[in-house]
Amino acid sequence: MTEGSVPRLVLSLAVPSMVSMVVTALYNVVDAAFVGRLSTEATAGIGIGFAYMAFIQAVGFFFGHGSGNYISRALGAQRYGQAGVMASTGFFTPLLLGMMAALVGLPLLPELVRLLGAPPDVVPYGCKYLRYILMASPFMMSALTLNNQLRLQGNARFGMVGIVSGALLNIVLDPLLIFVFRMGVSGASLATAISQFAAWGLLLWGTMRDGSVHISLSQFRPSLHVYKEITAGGLPSLCRQAFNCLSAVMLNYAAARYAPEGHEASAVAAFAVVSRTTMFAFSLILGFLQGFQPVCGFNYGAHKYGRVLQSYLFAYSVSTAMLIVLSALGYIFAPQIIALFRREDPMLIAIGSRALRWQCLAFPLVTLSTATNMLFQNIRMPLRSTLLSISRQGLFFIPAVLVLPRLLGIHGVELTQPVADLCTFLLSIPFAVWIVRRLRASQFSPDAERHHRQQ
Repeated sequence: MTEGSVPRLVLSLAVPSMVSMVVTALYNVVDAAFVGRLSTEATAGIGIGFAYMAFIQAVGFFFGHGSGNYISRALGAQRYGQAGVMASTGFFTPLLLGMMAALVGLPLLPELVRLLGAPPDVVPYGCKYLRYILMASPFMMSALTLNNQLRLQGNARFGMVGIVSGALLNIVLDPLLIFVFRMGVSGASLATAISQFAAWGLLLWGTMRDGSVHISLSQFRPSLHVYKEITAGGLPSLCRQAFNCLSAVMLNYAAARYAPEGHEASAVAAFAVVSRTTMFAFSLILGFLQGFQPVCGFNYGAHKYGRVLQSYLFAYSVSTAMLIVLSALGYIFAPQIIALFRREDPMLIAIGSRALRWQCLAFPLVTLSTATNMLFQNIRMPLRSTLLSISRQGLFFIPAVLVLPRLLGIHGVELTQPVADLCTFLLSIPFAVWIVRRLRASQFSPDAERHHRQQ
């Protein structure tokens, strides 16, 4: 980690991370593709569930990135005992929180679905989809934590094996439960729950192998110090995913409110399809960017700041080029992509195609804020990282979704995300310039490091 070629290290870690992230996004895409054969309302129902999935990811990534970033720095500094305590505490805490979420959410399921923005004719489908997802919440949250812990300690390949195995199982179970056993939307939910549990078991087994930081109940030592460290490394991820959840809910409300009369379900379903499509593409880029995080963390712990900068610039350049290509393909084939999910609804295709093309125009701008946010997160500058992490779906998306639809109707809803992406890019430029100059000047002495931790 601290001696080999930086581009080669980033690439070797990025490939399994990319596979893991794409496969994680594949759960939602496969569900939407199969459920789209049932009805528009059913497609909208799983779109409503997307907001709760964002909540699961908020918890899982918070503990995964928070504990994982600490683990990578501890391993770089050869503090193995501290790494074990952090890994175990980071794993068991989201497992317990997921149990609490299930116990609270299941008795209030219809109210929860309405709260997430479901129109009246979509509520029954949202309930069917969320029921098994709620039951699986403990395993889904802690599986995300395990995957990020394995990745950030340099064992991304086994994390990939666990995630891919679960996704392949989901692809097999979806048509079986939806169509053969005639479970409909509930079948898609149950398939996801079973697959996520299987992935959780494989990931947990992966922590027991040689070369991994082991998880054990005896090392589960919750304390203010441990959670402070998790918060320092995971707060940006928590804020980003929490705003993803909030923005998904607000998007559901806006789509239903400003949809052409009688087409509320079509509008909600259209944005659900666009969200899954763009998330699938972005997960590829996010996986690549995650490849530089262990390199960054290890070298920062070893005080090799030139290599930190090199990994950042390489990851940003390659990921931007990749996203330009993906965005061009998405713009050209937007109608065909949307039709893959629900060919029978022309209104869904029309709204979804316009929204996808607008997003593709601004999509390549996203990598600057994401890469810079990850860099700040790994070198323990939580305030700067958190600000960037909340900007896209928080600082800019929320005002845009409140203002633009009032002015432009459904077209304003379609423009909300690209406007937020452009504003986030402009905000990220001075942050990126500042950190590059600091790293190039080699100003990260131990005294400077302590100073920045206090910021």
